[in-house]
Amino acid sequence: MTELVKSNETAGGSTIGAPRVCALGGGHGLATTLRALRTYAGEITAVVSVADDGGSSGRIRRSVGGPAPGDLRRCFEALGDGSMLTAEMGWRFKGGELAGHALGNLLISGLVAAGGDVVAALDEVGRMVGSTGRVLPATLVPVDLVADTGDWEVEGQVAVHRADDVVGMRLVPEDAPVPSEVVRAIRGADHLVLGPGSFFTSVLAATLATDIRSALRARTGQLILIANLVADREGPTDLADHVRILGEHGVEPDVLLVDDLSKRPISSTLPGEGEVVVGSISASDGRTHDPVRLGRVLAALGEERG
Repeated sequence: MTELVKSNETAGGSTIGAPRVCALGGGHGLATTLRALRTYAGEITAVVSVADDGGSSGRIRRSVGGPAPGDLRRCFEALGDGSMLTAEMGWRFKGGELAGHALGNLLISGLVAAGGDVVAALDEVGRMVGSTGRVLPATLVPVDLVADTGDWEVEGQVAVHRADDVVGMRLVPEDAPVPSEVVRAIRGADHLVLGPGSFFTSVLAATLATDIRSALRARTGQLILIANLVADREGPTDLADHVRILGEHGVEPDVLLVDDLSKRPISSTLPGEGEVVVGSISASDGRTHDPVRLGRVLAALGEERG
């Protein structure tokens, strides 16, 4: 176990020679990671799970189709320029047929529906909000998560999030196409970051597409898994089990990054050749990651192993 506590060091500055970083995941955890990457990365690509079938995203998927927009929107909020549009991407309508829909969800889905090209639509949203990185969907078509509990299968992200004793997961359709830009970003990254977030429905979900797993196996940069600060309902308690389950699905992190104040159990050794690294990455509440601290530790980790 390596201790890498960098919470008081300076990060940021010039991006000349700064690393190319690819972050995978979904939800609020990925947005936090992207805010951390902004402090040091020269090139940022977010690869976002689009399997959400609840809330505004689920309603949009059922009515107009297309990838779930909610987690894509959160990435633009994290990477945007602070303009009014960026600030209001998460604003939700209060009444009528649009009640509960986020402005950014409708913008993203509308551009996808109008042009028919998911990547081009997201690149246009990126230009509109002045994004400092590129936001890409993990798959080009809507997908659903199917979880295996050992006794039966549970389908749909909302249902999986509520399920007990999940032991594995797959995508439907299993051969969902992946943007070529995603494959290039993964294979060309100096390092890659996975998580934090709900283990099965955000972290593992972002890696399930066949072409993404193949790209991760062919990567040249190290893959860093950021451990959650508190156990989520759907995931295992021991953090080493997170690494084990990822490995069973064809994804092998090089580093498990754990907060220095974490009380979560973890085996002394990880499956495969993974290494546990400890750093000061939590906010004062002890329940969320601090983007500045996380950025400093990720930057130091990248330099140390670059």
